[in-house]
Amino acid sequence: MSEQPLSAPLDPPHPADEPGHTSPRSPLLDLPGAVEAEGVDSGVAWHYGNPVAEQRRLEAGEGFVDLSHRDVVTLSGPDRLTLLHAMSTQHVERLPPEEWTEALVLSPNGHVEHQLAGVDDGESFVAHTEPGAGAALVDFLVRMRFMLRVEVAGADGLAVVHVAGTGPRFVRRDALVGLPDEHGAPAGTWAYEALRIAAGRPRLGLDTDHRAIPNEMGWIGTAVHLDKGCYRGQETVARVHTLGRPPRRLVLLHLDGSVDRLPDVGADLVLADRTVGRVGSSARHHELGPVALGLVKRSTAVDAELLADGVAAAQEVLVDPEVGLHVRARP
Repeated sequence: MSEQPLSAPLDPPHPADEPGHTSPRSPLLDLPGAVEAEGVDSGVAWHYGNPVAEQRRLEAGEGFVDLSHRDVVTLSGPDRLTLLHAMSTQHVERLPPEEWTEALVLSPNGHVEHQLAGVDDGESFVAHTEPGAGAALVDFLVRMRFMLRVEVAGADGLAVVHVAGTGPRFVRRDALVGLPDEHGAPAGTWAYEALRIAAGRPRLGLDTDHRAIPNEMGWIGTAVHLDKGCYRGQETVARVHTLGRPPRRLVLLHLDGSVDRLPDVGADLVLADRTVGRVGSSARHHELGPVALGLVKRSTAVDAELLADGVAAAQEVLVDPEVGLHVRARP
């Protein structure tokens, strides 16, 4: 059955805006049918006219997503991995070239301050992070380098794209316009975000608040290495992992599809007139319907139906309420 184009304009979601931050406008917004995203994802396409077809192409391993609005940071010099290893949650001291990794930077109390993903090419480590977050990450790493031989800088000339079936890669910003010839039809952030949310992958600043710790978000094992040496915030991560039962847990919310709106980022999750958590990012998935990520109190029953900004929502467990050293995390 052929996909039908959208019959009417759709308004993109409005995630929490970064004050004073404006992403550079992607040249791919000049493609036919392109509709620009708003809020923190402005500067790239929300969709190109048919987000349902775009989601299906991505799931089939076809096409790519323009993520050039995200900030790119580079670390160069012989001590680049030593610095990143010491300051982040990931074990990267002997990271092989061309192997992608994810990492977090925590506060002294274990709260997540930065989320990044990157790759080393043998001479420099290149990472992407949230739009508007790159400058603060660069500033932090520069202040922490002390006598290490490493240079840290933003990389305005580089952009990140997601290639279906392959994953993220970095390209020159001036090469973005040629990507459709190399990778086929593009998909917008609507499609990309819907698949990310359905897969239970949280995004810093949308699915987290200032109190979020890695154990609550399902980042243990993916962005947090439990067998590395000391790093800032490690005590909190280790204590919660050893004892289990993090204060809150990430859930996938299946929203009432009869409601014609999605909940706002940061809206309350309510159970029996009592606030038990917050709503994160949301999207319309081509098979699951409207979905969102939420962060709820650990004590909330896993089968309780919640109200997400007034929209009925059923939970799907992503982080086990008892997760810890004595309990295997659910896939």
